[in-house]
Amino acid sequence: MAAEVVEKPQGNPITRSVQFYHEVMQEMRRVTWPDVAQLRQATIGIIVVVLFVGALIALMDVVLQQLLVRGIPSLFGGR
Repeated sequence: MAAEVVEKPQGNPITRSVQFYHEVMQEMRRVTWPDVAQLRQATIGIIVVVLFVGALIALMDVVLQQLLVRGIPSLFGGR
């Protein structure tokens, strides 16, 4: 992929703003938006990953709580 050389626009701020707007609109015409099936698949995938990571963090919390709150004090004559 070759890098395009973009010249710095000349003129006053209003002219540059209008040119920027036109360039943004031109670029937005080239965007390919996902269809409903792709959007649904990506959403479900994200939800599954978030639930998995949440369950993993909850499991680590329970294990570390058992180890640090209950396990270590018992080593030093606690319960």
